[in-house]
This record gives sequence, structure tokens and C-alpha cells, in this order.
Amino acid sequence: MPAPIEAAVLVPLYRDADNALRMILIVRGPDGPHGSQIGFPGGVREPEDETLLHTALREAYEEIGLPPANVEIVADLETIDTMSTGFTIAPYLGRIIPPPRWVLQETEVADVLDVRVEDLLVPGIHASRMAHFEGWPAPREISFYRLGPHELWGATYRIVQPLLPRLIDAEWDL
Repeated sequence: MPAPIEAAVLVPLYRDADNALRMILIVRGPDGPHGSQIGFPGGVREPEDETLLHTALREAYEEIGLPPANVEIVADLETIDTMSTGFTIAPYLGRIIPPPRWVLQETEVADVLDVRVEDLLVPGIHASRMAHFEGWPAPREISFYRLGPHELWGATYRIVQPLLPRLIDAEWDL
């Protein structure tokens, strides 16, 4: 079995003008192993990245134009292993100052989703369905959050789902 591929993501959060806690997600471009999926800004550790935190900050800047100076890391979250693509993902929770506009790396990011955390708790947004993907031996049930026409599932779901109660309980000063 090959060694896992090290990756890192930034879980960007901020308070809007109404003091609502908001989470930034991206819709990945159509190519690659996670094409068209919802995720956090992030990617594979490069040789020049001193740490996985550097990876998360570099990727957030490259993918959506979020300057590292606009990020305050609040917590290192639990590492997640992907089930079929061989990634070990280190998520970092960051309080951000959003830039005036997002600058998308067009080859990797199709859109930025700016989601109120409270909206992830609305009845009916959380669901599950049977799915079968290439490389899976059989269909299995996947849980997801419905965000308009998108489904937030997989590793991103496994980061968000246990994080939501911690955010609602104000575990961190955000």
C-alpha cells in the first residue's frame, strides 16, 4: 500500500456585519481526483512548505487570493484520511479578514461559497443517500449537507460535521 499523500486545508471563518459566523468553502474545478466537489482551500504539501500549516496558507492564497496576513490560526483540527484517494489532510481553523474580492485560481477553483454556519443546522439541509464511485467495491451510504445545487460530503463533511457543535458552543473566540 502506498504512503498517504500529505495535504492541508484552511477552514476559514469570519463574522459578517450582522455578527453571523460564516464559513468559506470552494467548489473545485471539474478536473482532478476531487473535481467539482465542495472543499476548503488547500492541497498537497510541496517541498518548499516548511509545515502543513504553510501548505494550507499557501494554497488558500493561490486558490482564492486570501493573504496569509489575513488569517489567524485558532486551532489545529483532527487529521482526516480520504477513503479512496490516499490523502491525509491536516485541517487548520482560521479566523480571517476576507479580501475585498476573491481571486480564483481558475484551473482549480470554480466558485467560492460564503455560508452562514447557522444555515448548516437548518432542518433538511443534512441528508444521506446511496452512492457508488469508481474504486469503491460496492455502493455505500454517504452523508452530506445540501448547499443550493451542491452537496458537501466526503472528507470535507468529515471535517465540518464534528466541527459544527464546537462552533455553536463557541469553543473558540471567533
